[in-house]
Amino acid sequence: MKAAAKTPRRPAVKKPSNPSLKDPVGVYCRVRPLSRPDQECCIEVINETTVQIHPPDGYRIFRNGEYRETQYSFKEVFGTLVVQKELFDVVAKPLVEDLIRGKNGLLFTYGVTGSGKTHTMTGSPGDGGLLPRCLDMIFNSIGPFQAKRFVFKLDDKNGVDVQCEVDALLERQKRDAMPVPKTPSGKRQIDPEFADMINVQDHCKVEEVDEDNVYSVFVSYIEIYNNYIYDLLEEAPFEPIKPKWNNCNTPVRNGDFIPPQSKILREDQNHNMYVTGCTEVEVKSTEEAFEVFWRGQKKRRIANTQLNRESSRSHSVFIIKLAQAPLDADGDNVLQEKEQITLSQLSLVDLAGSERTNRTKAEGNRLREAGNINQSLMTLRTCIEVLRENQMYGTNKMVPYRDSKLTHLFKNYFDGEGKVRMIVCVNPKAEDYEESLQVMRFAEMTQEVEVARPVDRPLCGLTPGRRFRNQAFREELSRKLEMRGGPINGETEEQSVSEMFLQNFPPLPSCELLDVNDDQTLPKLIEVLEKRHKLRQMLSEEFAKNVLAFKTMLQDFDSSIVSKENYIQGKLSEKEKTIAGQKMELERLEKKIKTLEYKIEILEKTATIYEEDKRNLQQELESKSQKLQRQASDKRRLEARLQGMVAETTMKWEKECERRVAAKQLEMQNKLWVKDEKLKQLKAIVTEPKNEKPERPSRERDREKPVQRSVSPSPAPGDVFKTRGGGQAVQFTEIETLKQESPTGRKRRSSPSNPDPPEGAADSEWTDVETRCSVAVEMRAGSALGPGYQHHAQPKRRKP
Repeated sequence: MKAAAKTPRRPAVKKPSNPSLKDPVGVYCRVRPLSRPDQECCIEVINETTVQIHPPDGYRIFRNGEYRETQYSFKEVFGTLVVQKELFDVVAKPLVEDLIRGKNGLLFTYGVTGSGKTHTMTGSPGDGGLLPRCLDMIFNSIGPFQAKRFVFKLDDKNGVDVQCEVDALLERQKRDAMPVPKTPSGKRQIDPEFADMINVQDHCKVEEVDEDNVYSVFVSYIEIYNNYIYDLLEEAPFEPIKPKWNNCNTPVRNGDFIPPQSKILREDQNHNMYVTGCTEVEVKSTEEAFEVFWRGQKKRRIANTQLNRESSRSHSVFIIKLAQAPLDADGDNVLQEKEQITLSQLSLVDLAGSERTNRTKAEGNRLREAGNINQSLMTLRTCIEVLRENQMYGTNKMVPYRDSKLTHLFKNYFDGEGKVRMIVCVNPKAEDYEESLQVMRFAEMTQEVEVARPVDRPLCGLTPGRRFRNQAFREELSRKLEMRGGPINGETEEQSVSEMFLQNFPPLPSCELLDVNDDQTLPKLIEVLEKRHKLRQMLSEEFAKNVLAFKTMLQDFDSSIVSKENYIQGKLSEKEKTIAGQKMELERLEKKIKTLEYKIEILEKTATIYEEDKRNLQQELESKSQKLQRQASDKRRLEARLQGMVAETTMKWEKECERRVAAKQLEMQNKLWVKDEKLKQLKAIVTEPKNEKPERPSRERDREKPVQRSVSPSPAPGDVFKTRGGGQAVQFTEIETLKQESPTGRKRRSSPSNPDPPEGAADSEWTDVETRCSVAVEMRAGSALGPGYQHHAQPKRRKP
């Protein structure tokens, strides 16, 4: 159920489960009419599934001016005009159908004191509640198929056994021998106090009832008072001699109430909770069952409080157990196999009203009772809340069932042992606004809890229709016997065969002879006896024929049964083979599923590892990317800085180079100018005419023969540059050497004063000329450059 509140809710996290195998707890709302028409109403029915609750007038004054209308949704809402039958058809009828089909059910009413819980469950004179209507539907459905009393026998461990007919008969005789007279169920005198409550004319019944089963109904009635369990059907004998003691170990005063012994909760072999030592009565009709209920109802704790004149001070639990077992193959007796017995249970719970002690004006015992009631209801709320949290958010919190006897008794229902239905009863009067609001919130939380769907009852494997086949056989046999002189007009089957024959014979006439001459009596008697003899022979022959025909019919019937059984066995064997194949396939699929689940688990773990590695690599990549970005930024800054330094250094060196180039150019120009001057002087020396020397006395042929000199090479090529002074400078790229050769084969005649000059004198003479020229050129250049240049000029050494 969901409230239309303005505040956002937490998103529901579904648990990883199959929803098709679970059903939510069915929560219904019933609004009782106001006691007086002038009462203020705080609850309004909006539609078939929604109610709206609003604060009463004046409530805002005490709550800081807050005023908010809240809507709550239920599975179905029943207004003030809804009758008990409509409520029963919607809420309780499906539970009764499940009970007959072998499934458990729990139905409880919840609400504040005076909201109509007991009226809903029990009813009122002329208007029976859910409990008598459930009983009536059960017995209307199983009435023709009930087992005889004591065929089913409950044990003390929440189980059931099947007794044979002899043991059941002995139990019935023992019961009939008791001093208390037992009235047959058909003639039972109904207590007028509750006769109107069970006078239900609806004749509601379950349509599909297994007609090959036999049924027995057992009822028990307990109450939970101050968190103790008491048996309301227990017949506690009163012992006036034995003193009674209270909790303070002091004798009880006269008039004090002596509570019976409380019962203990235990768990059976199927892990279901039950009350040990609880009285369970086998009943055969609605009247008998409701009489048992009414006997226990008179023992229930009620008290007069400020809110209700007859307020229930305890939680009452009326338990209906239905035992059923299949008939044997002949359809006559109950199958004596405990595994085939099904025991289902329907618990009808009338919770005590939740209330505030300041409103009930409770004191003493009433105050303690109210505290225990509220504590058990609070434990129920806590269990529902933990169940809801475990299912919605996937947690695994322990549900505190053991904190209260109420929740401990019904924990199996919330663990999947049957359907759970709750009827929220509310009183729309303004005085119950806060209590009704708490009830609505609890109902909202309860509807979010899901209960596992109970499994279906297994089939017994016997041929269906056994009961009616046996009944039809008996009817056919009776009809045949009637046609052939069998029982007529409802005569019992136990009538002897001789009596049946005698009834078909003609009556005998009077055999008394009154006169010696009477000649009519004996002939008539003889005639009648002959007729009877003939008739007897005819009947004997017909009986023999009928016996033969009946034997033939039985043989045919047996053969047909055998053939059908063989056919059925063949079909069953085929089905068993199919089932075995399907089981093997299921086992294979289950193994495959387990393998796939294991693989999926491994893949999930691998994916988790890869995702972790991916996250680590992504983090590492991000860190390295950031580092590279920082390095790139540093590189760009360094490049900009280096570019600035390079540009600055380049400008510096360009200026320095320009300066050096300019100085070098100036130096080279000066050198070129010097060389140019040297060349001019050399040219002047070369082109200057040679002074003639006086001829030496020599032979005439020597005078006439010219002196041969070596031809000087052509002027060396050179580059011409312009000087700053406007002139030109020549840069030589080759060196030209001037040589003078003496004539071959002739020797110069030596003078008388210098006879025979040494070899190589001519070369020495030419060398002296070169030296003189170079010295002259350098001197002229030095004189042109200045005295400094002359100071540094050194004469060129002669060659040896």
